[in-house]
Amino acid sequence: MPFKRKIRQAGIAAAVLALCSGMPPAAVAETAATHAPAGARPWMNVKLGPAERADLVLKEMTLDEKLKLVMGYLGGDADWKKFKRPAEVRTQSAGFVYGVERLGIPHLWETDAGQGVASQAGPDARQATALPSGLNTAATWDLKTAYEGGAMIGAEARAFGFNVMLAGGVNLAREPRNGRNFEYAGEDPLLAGKIVGAQIKGIQSNRIVSTLKHFALNDQETGRTTLNVKIDDQAARMSDLLALQIANEDGNPGSVMCSYNQLNGVYACENSYLLNEVLKKDWGFKGWVMSDWGATHSTIPAAIAGLDQQSGLPFDVSDYFGPQLKEAVQNGWVPQSRLDDMARRVLHPMFEHGVVDHPVAPSSDAIDFKANAAVAQKDAQEGMVLLKNADRVLPLGKSVKKITVIGGYADRGVLAGGGSSLVYPVGGNAVPGLEPKSWPGPVMYYPSSPLKAIQKRLPQAAIAYHDGTDPAAAAKAARDSDVVLVFATQWTAEAMDVPDLSLPNKQDGLIAAVAAANPKTVVVLETGGPVTMPWLPNVAAVLEAWYPGTSGHEAIASILFGEVNPSGHLPMTFPASESQLPRPKLDGYPQVQDQRFDVTYHEGAAVGYKWFDLKGLKPLFPFGHGLSYTEFALSGLEAGVKDGVLHASFTAKNVGKVAGKEVAQVYVAPVDARWEAPKRLAGFQKVDLKPGASVKSSITVDPRLLAVFDSASKTWNVAEGDYKVILAASAADDKASGVVLRLKAASYDVNGKPLTPLR
Repeated sequence: MPFKRKIRQAGIAAAVLALCSGMPPAAVAETAATHAPAGARPWMNVKLGPAERADLVLKEMTLDEKLKLVMGYLGGDADWKKFKRPAEVRTQSAGFVYGVERLGIPHLWETDAGQGVASQAGPDARQATALPSGLNTAATWDLKTAYEGGAMIGAEARAFGFNVMLAGGVNLAREPRNGRNFEYAGEDPLLAGKIVGAQIKGIQSNRIVSTLKHFALNDQETGRTTLNVKIDDQAARMSDLLALQIANEDGNPGSVMCSYNQLNGVYACENSYLLNEVLKKDWGFKGWVMSDWGATHSTIPAAIAGLDQQSGLPFDVSDYFGPQLKEAVQNGWVPQSRLDDMARRVLHPMFEHGVVDHPVAPSSDAIDFKANAAVAQKDAQEGMVLLKNADRVLPLGKSVKKITVIGGYADRGVLAGGGSSLVYPVGGNAVPGLEPKSWPGPVMYYPSSPLKAIQKRLPQAAIAYHDGTDPAAAAKAARDSDVVLVFATQWTAEAMDVPDLSLPNKQDGLIAAVAAANPKTVVVLETGGPVTMPWLPNVAAVLEAWYPGTSGHEAIASILFGEVNPSGHLPMTFPASESQLPRPKLDGYPQVQDQRFDVTYHEGAAVGYKWFDLKGLKPLFPFGHGLSYTEFALSGLEAGVKDGVLHASFTAKNVGKVAGKEVAQVYVAPVDARWEAPKRLAGFQKVDLKPGASVKSSITVDPRLLAVFDSASKTWNVAEGDYKVILAASAADDKASGVVLRLKAASYDVNGKPLTPLR
């Protein structure tokens, strides 16, 4: 029967059902439409591919329905004087996009962010599970852990009624003072891309969409909406863009969020080179590009340049993709085909990732917060990094009779980062009232007390707490203790950078005073990234606990007492001082409102450890560093080329007395060719070994990690010559071993596919 007749019959059936059931007519109509036969709605046929389904439904859409899909509204509180706030917006959400209910296309309900389902403090705050920081997850060097964390927060997002999660942050840590580094995955494109790709894949396993962000080179928060990043294409392709490319390949995100900053003089969200050429043409991205909230600056230029959806109205000056876009399409300034492409790109991932076929509905009763807290705890345990452990002061044993715990509000909770990613925890803020109280605050401490976790493990010991506000009094309290635990904190947040890498609020002086009084001082760091440590020679141990999330207290205590052997390795270099950085002074700091300035990345692709290698600098702690309560030996490195791909194998053995996990790292270094830096991370493997056990592992090297990108031909080219393959436990491992391998010249396309064979 004709298509229109089937639709009419579906409408009649809905009306009859409404009379018989007492259901609201609109709800019945939607139910009848959703479950209409595939013949009535051919795009609902799940046997068809997402591209075909998107094309089928697009043909049925009116101009206004297409325009709905490309305009996003703010979900939270805002000044709505000029605009009407959509009634369908969900409380404490990031954004909302109208669907096309007539055709069975659901609305998009969007939530921040990468650590969990975020909201801000207030009477309507949504309590959810918080993963540890993104840097902690990157420090696990474990893709399974990253996937499981993503799957957990994605499940909570779905249960709260969200089908888009604004996660997937993979901005490289070029600037260690960046206040948002805690959300991201460190300084190396391979590690960051792989970790974030796994997280995205985990989130989308819940039949919702994850973003990949911030596209691109949004590597500092100071002046983020006004600065202009200057970098050449080759360097960008081999650093930040490579990290995003790997995450895109592994995670297959439904959406990409373009960033606030300008890149080489053009705003990222109207940068045709970034959006049309790199993302859509070169990488073949089929999803939609949404703007960051407030990052849209035009209608026609943005639409033509590849922006598919304006986000966060009224953050922007105007509703550029509202009536103005409709007028531009009707007048031919934006071709109808471009609007169709914009709408199609929104629809494609909605079909591909199950958003259409599995609509969301709020049902927080389905959340098992206890089980989810265990996921967060495992992530935290896997990512905490033991930086120093002199004389094996850790782990703490049952023989310890007197402990003094100092500072960091350890009697009450653990710190979280600020901004849009902030997850409001079950139980609320353990330390309310700290400044700043407003955006990007409030400063949040999760009600997860390390002191209580420590007391639980040593109920017979004398465990005292001192808040650390008086260094002399704290030192006096610590003097006679068997061990002292100093909790040091550094709050970082979106929209602001830290002025330097020192611990704030005179905590360096506190630690120095306590360490002078008692050499068995252990420092537990809760920080958003690297910090300098002038007191390092005088303390016994340092544990980097990052922002440890919902179950941070248990994770920290389990490491301190050896219930879990620390296995985290640094995902970014800890500098000895700011003088070692490519830009010792942070560009644009302190921030001046509306000030426009350039940030020139002279270091190019030599980010992090590559810069330190290139300049011969010795960091405080190198990329990849991490200690254990046991000892490992890495040996038997072999490397060769098979079927045009470089492979390396090696053996890891636990030569200590307790079970533990080691992160074996493989680096490559050209002997003859010239790269941006002496070596690159080419692969890694985390292995779990009992005492005396060994395992043989292998890694496959992405050819792009052996190549130099040529912008003119858009190819990755491996130069003929000798290359050293290095097996190490960090970027500065003095026990590293290596073999030299001869490689023939080879070329690969923009996505690393062979154009000539590697032999």
